[in-house]
Amino acid sequence: MGPENSLTRAQIKRRNRSNIYRVILENPGISRQEIARALDLSLPTVLNNLTDLTEEGLVQKVGALGDTGGRKAYTYGIVPDARTAVGFDITRHHITAVLIDLNGEIMSRIRIRMDFQRTDEYMRRLGEIVGSLIAEAGVKKESVLGVGFGVPGLITEDNQKVFYGKILDFDDVTLGEFSRYISFDGALFNDADAAAYAEFHSHPDLENAFYVMLSNNVGGALIMNGQVWRGRNLCAAEIGHITLDPDGPRCYCGQKGCMDIYCAATVLDSGYDDSLEKFFGHLRQGEEKAVSIWNEYLDHLAKAINVLRLLLDCPIILGGYVGAYMNDYIEELRERAEKLYSFQSPASEVLCCQCRKEAIAAGAALRFITDYIAAI
Repeated sequence: MGPENSLTRAQIKRRNRSNIYRVILENPGISRQEIARALDLSLPTVLNNLTDLTEEGLVQKVGALGDTGGRKAYTYGIVPDARTAVGFDITRHHITAVLIDLNGEIMSRIRIRMDFQRTDEYMRRLGEIVGSLIAEAGVKKESVLGVGFGVPGLITEDNQKVFYGKILDFDDVTLGEFSRYISFDGALFNDADAAAYAEFHSHPDLENAFYVMLSNNVGGALIMNGQVWRGRNLCAAEIGHITLDPDGPRCYCGQKGCMDIYCAATVLDSGYDDSLEKFFGHLRQGEEKAVSIWNEYLDHLAKAINVLRLLLDCPIILGGYVGAYMNDYIEELRERAEKLYSFQSPASEVLCCQCRKEAIAAGAALRFITDYIAAI
């Protein structure tokens, strides 16, 4: 008995519904005839599902094809704001939050300067931000699927607790603390994992890759078969703590010479009012100090990339705050990486990120969106 014959009628019906929604999501403006051809389904099956999805407010008519001589052939698209999700990027001095729709598009965003503290005032502010995002986007509260928090720490498998949080000194902080004034479902995510998830959403054809987050701290995420792989002990891909110089300065983790010391964004902007925009402005003008800092930065980054290429031999995506500026310098970095590589192979798979703004916050929200779509 083949797999098709082993499915119950209810399972087949559910699969058809899910596939029809997905093909509309991926092909906005598609007609029912095109859906039927794409999925090898009968027109009545497609029409029945379209009727159900439309009545539920998930799908809508978005246009019509030319005169076909009979019944008008409508085209369909999803209702993007039928469901939404909120994501946070929590850092030492700032809170960034976004509300996204079913397409993963940002509908509203808020960024404020506020030092992280495990206080009632801080957690109350998070709740207020969620309310402001919903109001600004003009969506119904009932549309919100959940709230994700991207944080600089290692997270338990159930996404409920930080078990290593030296950067913000918040070991053992729980989802319950963050959600104290939030009435929606929630989850905690490592910041690099969240950013990688957002990047993967913009690269749907990318099956395997390593994401390097070059922000105020350096993180990493390994994407395998389209999923973030966290390892047996949930510590995988922590590229920020490979040793670049065993005699180097001590890292916050307790070891010496970690990549985080040499490749965090703060290495570049600390002498420029904590502004990467100012640093890169001076770099473009050829300022001697900025050029010297940048050359040393690229040398260290090339060493780390060489390790990744030797171990994984997969696309390496540079993201985070620095990754957003790398387009103009990627060839220079590739050349340095190629000189360190043991084999004759171009570093063309060292890439710049596509998701350059609010990647952590968007990625933390996207997990709720993708889970919902998978269950339709």
